[in-house]
Order: sequence, then structure tokens, then C-alpha cells
Amino acid sequence: MLKIAVLVSGGGTNLQAIIDEIEKGTVTNTEIAVVISNNKNAYALERAKQHNIPAVCVSPKDYGTREEFNKELLKKIQSFDVDLVVLAGCLVVIPKIMVEAYPNRIINIHPSLIPSFCGTGYYGLKVHEAALERGVKVTGATVHFVDDGTDTGPIILQKAVDVKQGDTPEILQQRVMKEAEWKIMPKAIDLIANGKIAVQDGKVVFVDKLEDC
Repeated sequence: MLKIAVLVSGGGTNLQAIIDEIEKGTVTNTEIAVVISNNKNAYALERAKQHNIPAVCVSPKDYGTREEFNKELLKKIQSFDVDLVVLAGCLVVIPKIMVEAYPNRIINIHPSLIPSFCGTGYYGLKVHEAALERGVKVTGATVHFVDDGTDTGPIILQKAVDVKQGDTPEILQQRVMKEAEWKIMPKAIDLIANGKIAVQDGKVVFVDKLEDC
């Protein structure tokens, strides 16, 4: 059984997608051990409680330095003895000590087709604003492992989403979440939980044939 910690900062729509797929049996061999937020007011914490999942807030505001916060965040994650850390709308910069503690065991969802519109400064609506400014016709989402860089870790899954005439960043954000993020994040967790992927030479390889998302 793969035990996961889900890190969130806001409403937790990606968290809800994961919960739903686990409850439906689409994601197998997986248990959410804890949901952790840096924001005590994050609705994601309430979503966790509604499903009897431990919900914890570890806020940088409660610590004198970022280093202290980083150490406490890692300590809290480790206290739940998890196998995988899932960043589902988490706006906290993942510290090096955590990457070192969980090599190829932290995954993130990014709202673009990496390597487009990724890296420092590209998050949330800013990604979709940039895509619309460039006039791209296709965008999407990417699930990847987290390494020392920003959005540079091995790519697990990607799913394309069409950009439509008249889209605003908000409309595009909703479409990318519904058509891509909420599908490929649970799928990636299921693949990991069932030993269907591995990282070789800095790239993800599939052990079994991958079905369409």
C-alpha cells in the first residue's frame, strides 16, 4: 500500500480528484496518510476532514526563519511514514532537504506542457496568462517528479488541452484542471503505487504498456 502525503495551499481541487479516484477504485493500492497545508484557512483541509483524512497546517508564519519552517515541514511529513509526497496546488518552494529525503518520491502537477511556461515565476493564473499572451493553440498539464530545479524533474504524464477563441486565463485554468490535471495526477499516483514506472537516466520509463488517460 502506497502511503501518500498531499501538500496543498488553497481550495484543494486536485486533492479532491485524488480522493474521488481512490474511493472509486480507479487509483488502487493507495492511501492518503495526511493532507498538509501552509495555509490554515485552505479549504483543502476541510476536504480532508470530510473524508476522515488527517489534516495538518504547517505555516511559515509560525517560525522565525524559513529554515526552521522547512525542517518542521519535513519532520511532519516523515512522522506519517509516507512513501510519496504529492504537491497538489502547493505554493511552497520545496527545500533541498526534502528533495534529498524523498528522491524521485515527490511529484508535482504543473498547468502547462513542460518545458513551455514553466520555471520561476510561472504558477497558477500566470501560466495561463502567458500562454494566452503568446497565442498558443494547445496547452495542458504535466505531472513530474521534483528535483532541485523548478519544474525540471523527470516528466511522468502530460495531457494536451485546446485553447479556444475568447478564453480568459480563468476560463482556460478551469478547462486545464477539468480536462488534464484532475485526470493525470490520479493516474500518475496509480502508476507509482503499482510499480508501473521507473526513473532511468533522468527520464521516466514505463514498465507496462500505458493506456490512454
